[in-house]
Parts: sequence; C-alpha cells; structure tokens
Amino acid sequence: MAEDTPKKKGLALHWQILIGIGLGIVAGIVLCKITPYENWYKYIKWAGDIFLRGLRMIVIPLVFTSIALGVAGMGNSAALGRIAGKTIIYYIGTTLIAAVIGLTLVNLVRPGVGASLNLTEEVRTVNAQNVSFIDQIVNIVPANIFEAMAKGDLLPIIFFAVIFGLFMNKVEIKYSETLKNLFTAIYEVIMKITMFIIRLAPFGVFAIVTNVVGKQADDPQALLAMAGSLGVFVLVVWGGLLIQGGVVLPLLVRVLGKQNPWRHISKMSTGILTAFSTCSSGAALPINIRDSQEKCGISNKIASFVLPLGSTINMNGTALYECVAAIFIAQAYGIDLTLVQQIMIVFTALLAAIGAAGIPMAGMVMLAIVLSAVGLPLEGIGMVLAVEQICDMPRTCINSYGDTCGAVIIAHSEGEELTI
Repeated sequence: MAEDTPKKKGLALHWQILIGIGLGIVAGIVLCKITPYENWYKYIKWAGDIFLRGLRMIVIPLVFTSIALGVAGMGNSAALGRIAGKTIIYYIGTTLIAAVIGLTLVNLVRPGVGASLNLTEEVRTVNAQNVSFIDQIVNIVPANIFEAMAKGDLLPIIFFAVIFGLFMNKVEIKYSETLKNLFTAIYEVIMKITMFIIRLAPFGVFAIVTNVVGKQADDPQALLAMAGSLGVFVLVVWGGLLIQGGVVLPLLVRVLGKQNPWRHISKMSTGILTAFSTCSSGAALPINIRDSQEKCGISNKIASFVLPLGSTINMNGTALYECVAAIFIAQAYGIDLTLVQQIMIVFTALLAAIGAAGIPMAGMVMLAIVLSAVGLPLEGIGMVLAVEQICDMPRTCINSYGDTCGAVIIAHSEGEELTI
C-alpha cells in the first residue's frame, strides 16, 4: 500500500502579508508614474476598505463575548481584580518607558531646531478644548450599551462585558451554564468568521499600502518636506519605536515572562504586520486573540481580557510619538521647555492615551491635549501632518505588539504553561 504523500504547506500568512506590503509599495509608485493618484485610487482602495470593514465588523461581538467569558471563567472577583491590577500596572509602566525614550531621543537629536514653519499644514477638526479626561472616564459607564456598540466605543463595551461576566457567576447555575454555553458558541462562530477574513489579509494589505504610497508619491512637496527636518523627526520616532519594540518589550518578555521573545514575535507576526499595514490595533485584535491562544498557549480568560483592554488603553507607540512631536514643535517655534514642562508632557501623554481612546483622529486629539498642557500653539500640529501616516504605521505596530507582550507576562505570572 502506497504511503500517503505529505501535503505541501503553503506560504505562511505573515510572508503573504509581507509580499502584499512590498507589492503595494511598488504598485503605488508605478501607478503614480503612469497616471495621477485621483485617476486610479478608487479602483484599488475598495479592496482595502472591505478588508478593514470585515475586521471591524467582528471586533464588537468578539470583544464582548471574549471578555464576558474570560471574566466569568475567573470564577471570583479576587482573581479578576488581581489580573486587572497586573494588566493596568504593566500598561502604565511600558507606556511611561516609551514616553521617556521618545523624550530622551528628541532632546539629544533636536530635529526641530531650524525647522521651516512653512511646512505647516492646515489643521481641521482638532480641538483639545472639547476633550475632557474626566468626561472620558465618566463615559466608560455606558448610558446605553447598544448605542456604545453602534458607535464602536470599546471602553464602555469592555466595562459592560466585565460587569456582565462577573454577574454570570451570581445567578443560578442553570442560567449561568446556559449563558456560558451561548457565549461560547457565539465566540466560536466569530472566530471562524475571523479566520475567513484573515485569509483575505494579503489582498487587503496590498490595496491599503498601494493607496497610502500612491497618495504620497503623487505629492512631491510632501516627499521633499520629509527629506528635511521632518525626515529627521520621522527617524527619531522610528528610532524610539525600534528601541521600545526591539529592546524594551522583548526584554520584558524574557525577564518577566520567562519566554523567548523572538519566538514570540514569530508566532504573533501576523497580527503585528496587520497592525503595521492597517494602522489599526482593533484590526489586529482578532488575530492577536487567536494566535495568543493557539500558538502561545495563553488561556482564553487571560487573552480575552488583557488584549481587548490593551487595544483600547495601551498606547506605547502613540505616547512616544506624542512626546517627540510636542518637543519637535517647541523646538521649531524656538520655545525652550523646562524639565518640569517636559515631565508634564510625559504624564499628559500617558493620561491622554487612556482618555482619548475611541475618539476619531485620536492621535491628533492626544497631541492637541499634550500641546495645550504645556502652552504650545495648536497650529504646530500642522507641522507633523505631512508625515502622520508614515509615523502612524510603526507606532500602531508597537501598540499592538505591546499588548501581546502583556498577555504573555500576565499569563506567566498566573502560572500558565505557555507554548512559546
């Protein structure tokens, strides 16, 4: 009897996504050489939009069911409080480290000194005065959970899911088991849908990157601007993010999580690349939850609590970017900030990362909050708009990667046997 021929494995998904990114860069440049961006972008952009909308479609039901199940699975409020406390401490700690790295680099390199204020672009729909940190904290408690779901406000949804999961264990056992079985069934279906959407990632990423590159390649002035002071600014941001993502976070995984950080990156590469190419932690969330459980051995109760919370409030990369951008703008305007003012920037960036969660144009709103805190002109935001996209991709990548590192560390601290 003939032996079964082993099936050939196809190219791994993360390699497919990398190929999609590379082809997207080439396609964006070539298409702009052939015809202006306005003539072709609508024939490409739709594929990326469908991919992103598909991922966003499943985020709300995935977050709600996974967190409710995770909290219910913890069994008691003491376990929930312990895990939540560890998670918050980790997120605050790593975000502070990232902010300090950014502050240190921008003071050493000083990219804003001599920068041309002619690079300033018009700023629209950014008003720090309309954003109150206290209001954002109050709004965590949803007045209408269905309205929060319709708007995609994750913090209120997470809050309600935690409460719902906690009280699942307070009802009679027959009702509790029914609810858990129902939520488990919904969760499994959503994960199947997630797998289907993820298979489309290379095509969606190709369309997104082609559109982004084409938009820049069709604007020579923007490219020239990036080559000057803004180019140095971008290098400082990327350098800081490289230190955070290539040194700090892997070191924490090694020391606190007792795991091999490079194997961890390899196992989580699909989600990391998705965050990088889509500039959306939410888009990478379903992939990160799946890979954390299936590839890293993290339990559902840890992954389904730590990762959704992190995608909302953990902004390592964004906090670093806000600090670099604020000091860059101050340098460009010839304003010398005191040590106290720079420390204020760090802590304001940390608070804004939580307070601005779920707000449209959150990165720009956060920067407006930081600038207002130290009395810098909001018009300075226009200086960095030209390179917003090229900075958004790596900072979102680090935000998402930081979440996955947190899941590993919290899981290890809870005594889980990981498969990294």
